[in-house]
Amino acid sequence: MSEAAQRARTDTLESIVDGILESYRELGGINHLEGPNLPSRQSIERIVEVFEALIFPGFRAEESLDLAGMRYSIGEKVVGVARSLATEVEKSIRYSCRVTNDCGRHQDCAGEAEEMVRGLLQDIPEIRRRVSRDVLAAERGDPAARSQEEVILSYPGVQAIMVHRIARELWIREVPMIPRMMSEYVHSKTGIDIHPGAQIGDSFFIDHGTGVVIGETTIIGDNVKLYQGVTLGALSVQKELANKKRHPTIENEVTIYAGATILGGRTVIGRGSIIGGNVWLTDSVPPNSRIYHNPSQVRQARADDPNAWDGGL
Repeated sequence: MSEAAQRARTDTLESIVDGILESYRELGGINHLEGPNLPSRQSIERIVEVFEALIFPGFRAEESLDLAGMRYSIGEKVVGVARSLATEVEKSIRYSCRVTNDCGRHQDCAGEAEEMVRGLLQDIPEIRRRVSRDVLAAERGDPAARSQEEVILSYPGVQAIMVHRIARELWIREVPMIPRMMSEYVHSKTGIDIHPGAQIGDSFFIDHGTGVVIGETTIIGDNVKLYQGVTLGALSVQKELANKKRHPTIENEVTIYAGATILGGRTVIGRGSIIGGNVWLTDSVPPNSRIYHNPSQVRQARADDPNAWDGGL
């Protein structure tokens, strides 16, 4: 390469760098560079996997476990995840303080992070009880399920609700960012999008699961079953309504079939109701309702019928 060509290449690279730096100054989004680092996505994903191993011991491990070594194995995982998660929680607290310019409640960010993580770890037995009830609901609710072990190993809905129950505990402790990172991680793996703010009761079952969306202020009772493509969403996405209840309430023993959309913070689906596939609801229904989608026109015709609908082509 000639000297002139080399100089032109260098000038081009410097121009590219200058353009990128100018975009940082113009658009912002780099206020973390001179302060605490953001939580690490890779670390959060590893932390979720450790929690999964604690909740389902032996199910995701390549090596076999024995009762004699369980105490050591559990202790090792608890110590490791406590250290890792406390580090990430401290990052999120410090960053939140920096962004809001208010660190009044965080005199000891590291200590507060450790306390939050300690509380979550102490709740693992109760989280396991709740997830076990979710697994049992899946086994009982799906005729195709052959065992609870099969459900744990292969049902995406179980993984989604397990991660939600962990993320929810961090959410109610007001840990910034990390609960959403956990929910989006499992969303990417299962196709099930559950906001960590959603309140979900016991024995919750999502069958098939792909495309399910459960919004932040949703309240779901016990023994609720959802199928794929269900949306529990908001009627309005205006930012000023962020602190209002925007998503529906689903009472106990409700079944919602595939593709149903239920919207609005005042919408209540009464106990024991069945919501059929592809139903669109923005109003409450009383207990024990049966709501079905009834297409305005359904027609069956032979392929050689000259009057058959041609699809508009």
